[in-house]
Amino acid sequence: MKSYAAVDLGASSGRVMVGRVGPDTLELTEAHRFPNRPVRVPEGLRWDILSLYAGVLDGLRAAGQVDSVGIDSWAVDYGLLDADGALLGNPVHYRDARTEGVAEKVWATVPAAELYAATGLQYAPFNTLYQLTAARHSAQLDSAERLLLIPDLLTYWLTGEAGTELTNASTTQLIDPRTHDWSYDLATRLGIDLKLFAPLRRPGDPAGLLRPQVLEETGLTGPVPVTTVGSHDTASAVAAVPATGERFAYICTGTWSLAGLELDAPVLTEASRAANFTNELGLDGTVRYLRNIMGLWLLQECVREWGRPDLGDLLSAAAEVAPLRSVVDAGDAVFLAPGRMASRIADACRESGQPVPESPAEVTRCILDSLALAHRRAITEAQSLAGHPVDVVHIVGGGTRNALLCQLTADACGLPVVAGPAEAAALGNVLVQARAHGLVGDRAEMRELLARTQPLQRYEPRGDTAAWQAAEARLAP
Repeated sequence: MKSYAAVDLGASSGRVMVGRVGPDTLELTEAHRFPNRPVRVPEGLRWDILSLYAGVLDGLRAAGQVDSVGIDSWAVDYGLLDADGALLGNPVHYRDARTEGVAEKVWATVPAAELYAATGLQYAPFNTLYQLTAARHSAQLDSAERLLLIPDLLTYWLTGEAGTELTNASTTQLIDPRTHDWSYDLATRLGIDLKLFAPLRRPGDPAGLLRPQVLEETGLTGPVPVTTVGSHDTASAVAAVPATGERFAYICTGTWSLAGLELDAPVLTEASRAANFTNELGLDGTVRYLRNIMGLWLLQECVREWGRPDLGDLLSAAAEVAPLRSVVDAGDAVFLAPGRMASRIADACRESGQPVPESPAEVTRCILDSLALAHRRAITEAQSLAGHPVDVVHIVGGGTRNALLCQLTADACGLPVVAGPAEAAALGNVLVQARAHGLVGDRAEMRELLARTQPLQRYEPRGDTAAWQAAEARLAP
């Protein structure tokens, strides 16, 4: 039996979890949870990275002695270091407005179809490629000697060693998903210096040892290794899907919903690009073929605006609202920025000629129906585009606690839904560390251990999918 600290940073909170792993054991406990509050300063929206790092140190202190540490977080964002290794300002938040209109400038040099054929990455305005283009000729970027994605930056502060983890690097739109290496020609054409990036690492690679100062501050006894995990939280979450066999789809739910398939090779067709599917890399060279959907961000923003009412009461009231009364496109970039979310949802319903949700219960039901519909569309289209049929949908992440969303997703997809585990990213993080240290075997063995040890809930589809097809038709352009 060994213990592993999983640092799992989400867009609204961070946590340090401790996983205990043995031949028939996989236990996860929370050592420390802390808020992740972005800060709006005159120059834009920024991550409070120093507060996050302090939360990590507090969490390691609370975790106690562990055999290894691994870090995962959200994707695309980065910190810049100067020649002395010092951070040049707080990292820019992916919801910052600086990338508005930048994609068109990139496409003027490398057309969108060519860009997709080279990288397989969906269009999202905040992809690292667009962020770097927006930052061109800025004082910070001109002064930078090193660029580290968020989990790599924290790993660097813990160990003093710099690397770029591959699953997260694949979200930069600068990786070729066929070679699992940088797309050097693309970067050259777009004027991006790949020397800014530290050498690539794969999940399971060693990432250094906790520095003496970190050991002193956390009270840990060295040496404590840091192990590279799937540092994109979705890569870690997909590694923790408790599937048997290959005929499954997954939905990683939280602030975002990431809905798709695990494949052996990317899908780089023009039809795939037009459907806005992404090919991100996962554990063992797999491809996470998925679509980004706004996710529970829609509800989180509304709940914040409403003064944070009791979520259980809100969901119970939403369950009593007539189904599919109004739906919106949960992938629409109009919902990306914070603020006025309930009003923007109402506006979208009004513009599409649907009843306008007014009460919190009606808005909540609209959001959940819309998310289930977006899940259905993504999973249906992914199967068709990849030629990969599925028999079951696995929902992992925080959304597994929302029974109404899980049931609506089963109804919409016409497939059984298996919900759990809720802390999938942390569990995937722990399992990759355990595998690197010889405690578990391949992905199938990892998933078998998950299925035996984690609480799972199954939802069977109710009725037929005709009503969902009709709702989908309302959103057709």
